[in-house]
Amino acid sequence: MISLHTTRVRRRRLGVAAAAAGLFAALLTAAPAAATPDPGDAPVDRGSVTTSQQAEARAAIRGGDIPGVDEIVHSPNIKHLASVPKGALKGTNTDLAFQGKYAYVGNYDGFVIYDISNPKKPKTVSEVLCPGSQNDISVSGNLLFLSTDSSRSDDSCSSTTQPATEKSSWEGMKIFDISNKRNPRYIAAVETACGSHTHTLVPDGKKNIYIYVSSYSPNETFPDCQPPHDGISIIKVPLKKPQKAKLVSFSNLFPDGGNPGAPQNPGVFKTTGCHDITVLPSKDLAAGACMGDGLLFSIKDPERPKVIDRVQDNVNFAFWHSATFNQSANKVVFTDELGGGGAATCNEEIGPNRGADGIYDIVGKGDQRKLVFRNYFKIDRHQADVEVCVAHNGSIIPVKGKDLMVQAWYQGGISVWDFTDSAKPKEIAFFERGPVTLDQVTTAGPWSAYYYNGHIYSSDIAKGFDVLKLNDRRTDPADRVELDELNVQTQPDYFAR
Repeated sequence: MISLHTTRVRRRRLGVAAAAAGLFAALLTAAPAAATPDPGDAPVDRGSVTTSQQAEARAAIRGGDIPGVDEIVHSPNIKHLASVPKGALKGTNTDLAFQGKYAYVGNYDGFVIYDISNPKKPKTVSEVLCPGSQNDISVSGNLLFLSTDSSRSDDSCSSTTQPATEKSSWEGMKIFDISNKRNPRYIAAVETACGSHTHTLVPDGKKNIYIYVSSYSPNETFPDCQPPHDGISIIKVPLKKPQKAKLVSFSNLFPDGGNPGAPQNPGVFKTTGCHDITVLPSKDLAAGACMGDGLLFSIKDPERPKVIDRVQDNVNFAFWHSATFNQSANKVVFTDELGGGGAATCNEEIGPNRGADGIYDIVGKGDQRKLVFRNYFKIDRHQADVEVCVAHNGSIIPVKGKDLMVQAWYQGGISVWDFTDSAKPKEIAFFERGPVTLDQVTTAGPWSAYYYNGHIYSSDIAKGFDVLKLNDRRTDPADRVELDELNVQTQPDYFAR
């Protein structure tokens, strides 16, 4: 067994100032900012902190409770191989996708392509300027797909911000030709209702690919984002003629309107669409993280997804953010973006169950399958009041017979954890940086952390692109699994090869 002690003492407890609880409550009661990334993922500073909060953070650093500013700590079974600072694109780094020897990183200002043929020395291949938050990203063959969920003047990469109240404003999906990695070419766009906060590729043989577009927060004053908005837009892309991509349907996943949120369910966001969807094409299954609801649905007919089961957690979940299947398709991990990616929620005040992952077993067969809650998982390395920490994007680490996952937690860093026993999850490795600053609450740290072909890759919101190597007997078998392509929300069958 490998010890989790770091080279520097990293304790698990940190006191919480009362002011932090007040900030957190204010974030939960704030009205959603419709047609923009909401409630979280927003690249904004959250203001200054009190003198007492700064003093507490400094004392915690001296006592070994948290790392120092920008200091890196990690468990002995993780090695930090490389860090590539941001280049020309200075916006917030977002999601990741992979293809062969390349990694693709979304950024609020566009996207970056890295050559990772030598993971110890990743190289920037190209940087594409195309503003439009949050630029959620995926790839398939010679195509790259980019989500735009901020109201723009048009669908070009030179567009400017424009109010969503204007009919001419544009939000949706952009498609690029990446056959030349050094010079990606923008080739098509499809406008979708309420934009595209995230998206998920659903393969359909060799001729077409579908895109499930997740968006939410309609408003009666927005011509292209009218309530009710109780489902997902579905785009069909002919692979040989991607310029002919078009919207083919809008699937209503919540005929009853979904979770009503507050005041009926205080602290829970009203369901007005989905935040993120993960599909498991080998099983014709999808899991939807949809604001106030978690879904399990069939994608046998990709144009007409069918809901199998739906769950809510109105005690501990505030915002259902993302979903991950285990390889056997008998479990789903849902994440809760408590505080919207803008609050310090990994502390003693919030506790171990709020802002956590929820682990659900899938029981039964066919359309009778049910999601059954088993337990929560949350990192117990408490963060300071200046550190925005939230459960965010992660992926399976492919080891037969085990359910292992790597996950980003913003300034909580990166956690590797085991949920083979879904009732008793446990962390087995971690990596994190100390606070970006002690002067204000900032959104920083890993947005996504994914395992790909023997390494962990992370898109750090503020710092850039990180590469880690995990050396542990429990995870080492995953090194033998090689993929040609990985979009984490289109979850592969790792062992069918």
